[in-house]
Amino acid sequence: MRDLIHQRPIPKIAFLVGLGMILFQTWLLFEPQQPLLERPVHLAFALVLLFLYQPLTTTVLPVWTRIIFDVALICASLAVLGYYLTGFERLTTRMENVSPIFSVDIFFGALFVFLLLEGSRRAVGWILVWVLLAFIAYAFWGNVLPGWLNFRGFGLEEATEIMTMTTAGVLGITTSTSVSFVFYFVLFGAFYAAVGGGQLFIDLAIRAAGRATGGTAKAAIIGSSLMGSISGSAVANVVSTGVFTIPLMKRTGVPTHRAAGIEAISSTGGQLMPPVMGVAAFIMADLLGIPYTQVALAGLIPAVAFYLALLLVVDLSARRDGVRAMTSEEIALIPAIGPRLHLILPPVVLIALLVSGYSAAYSAVVASVACLVAPFLRRSTWIGTKELKGALRDAPRQAAEVAVPIAAIGIVIAVAVQSNLALKFAGSLLSLSEGSIYASLMLAMVGCIIMGMGLPTVAAYIIGAVLFVPAIRDLGVEPLAAHFFIFYYCVLSMVTPPVALASFAAAAVGKASAVKTSMSAFGLSLVAFFVPFAFVFDPGVLAQGSLGQISFSAFSLLVSTALWAVAFGGWAGRPLGWATRLPIGFAGLVSVIAPSGTTIWLGALIAGWAFVMIVGTLSRRNGAGIPNPAE
Repeated sequence: MRDLIHQRPIPKIAFLVGLGMILFQTWLLFEPQQPLLERPVHLAFALVLLFLYQPLTTTVLPVWTRIIFDVALICASLAVLGYYLTGFERLTTRMENVSPIFSVDIFFGALFVFLLLEGSRRAVGWILVWVLLAFIAYAFWGNVLPGWLNFRGFGLEEATEIMTMTTAGVLGITTSTSVSFVFYFVLFGAFYAAVGGGQLFIDLAIRAAGRATGGTAKAAIIGSSLMGSISGSAVANVVSTGVFTIPLMKRTGVPTHRAAGIEAISSTGGQLMPPVMGVAAFIMADLLGIPYTQVALAGLIPAVAFYLALLLVVDLSARRDGVRAMTSEEIALIPAIGPRLHLILPPVVLIALLVSGYSAAYSAVVASVACLVAPFLRRSTWIGTKELKGALRDAPRQAAEVAVPIAAIGIVIAVAVQSNLALKFAGSLLSLSEGSIYASLMLAMVGCIIMGMGLPTVAAYIIGAVLFVPAIRDLGVEPLAAHFFIFYYCVLSMVTPPVALASFAAAAVGKASAVKTSMSAFGLSLVAFFVPFAFVFDPGVLAQGSLGQISFSAFSLLVSTALWAVAFGGWAGRPLGWATRLPIGFAGLVSVIAPSGTTIWLGALIAGWAFVMIVGTLSRRNGAGIPNPAE
């Protein structure tokens, strides 16, 4: 069945629908419409594209039945759009909880929810669907549950109004973010990849780090972080860059599962790296009611600390394991950077516009146009109609795969808010932790990781923000720090076993063991696993406060995570055993989670680094150091 999308006329139809979505979104940029007009149209485009590009694949039904079912879903999506277009005036002028709800509203509301559930299943799998069904069941039958979970439950008319007739449900903040931000950055990512931007990042990273110890792994980290900051999708980044970086690492002696794990954590971290970060960062800006540029600025110091610690671990591990650097002959095979350096123009344009105060959507569109101009600045990088068509095809398809699931998550937000589940959950969490901020943060951390297993980052973050942020804020934590705390752990859940989507994708690309790859990526992620605790106790880490405070916070985070990285890298002039690594790691952990400038923080930092220096000095004095095989 999947082969049918490669046959005419489906590709042409899908391409035209996608082109229509691009034109519609471009029009909205200059002529914004009412939410109950632009959001249903956006989702109608997304649903139709999703059903065209991802047809039903079950073998239980014959091919003709599956085709009929997909056609019916497309027609149903258009019918739902017709309902919103014809009822637009009534829906925008009606009064909530006062105006009547008709049978047609219930019918199309239920149909809309079904389409979003089926679209989510095709986009991200069954796990999100089961979560959504659980919240729908809770909406109707919450009155039969015990304790703090109990609430009166919604009737069919009330549920319809909440979920599909207002901007509080599937047409709420998540869909608003998809319309206003996500689409435009997906467009930019697709265009930049089409003109060779991703390959340029990888080649730049190889030229910069290839000759260093563990050079191929460092190049993978740098290249994947750069591309990941543009694409904003861990799995998509793994697939696009991993085909180059994983074989490269394997050739220099990095074990297959280790190479795949490095690619997985590097691509995952791209969601933490400004200027673009991930889809969840745009939703965070909407939930907080602040400009996206403020979120990106807050994420800069933690992202730099994350990648520097990761690079240090890779370097020390390479010294410990004898991984060689790339030879001059291997690096010479990389195409020259100079003739392609002008392709760096689109990201530069994007960053410059964001910093200058232009809207995120406008900045992304202008940067997308720059993608079409930059290749023609030099004859050797000209692109043709094939690359252009590929970008025009991929952008709306990727946007649809994001838009439908995050719209469906609007059900979770609506139910959690309208039933007071979020507030009751916060109270339950505070009661369980007995008011301890550390205990509450640990419980929230575990909850985010569990929810993130099998869910896209954006889905895990939204659910985590609804359930956990109120509890953390009740402990006196600032809103930005609370949201960033949840956001980080939802991102890291992409490489957390047993279900680690980015790790599984990297294992498939590298033909490695999924279990070993997941464990390797998770081990590497530990260098930043407790960094979010610093958000809570040190606002300077999120660029809040005076320049002096921010500078001190950045320095303290970097030296703390570096100490933690030494323990995981296992090298200080010689290989370190666990008896040596454990006290170093403990000192690093304490210095990361303790508030900067306190006696505990200072003592842990001094003790940890003194121990590292002593070990390194004794190693050099005794000649125990192992020669660097890359030299």
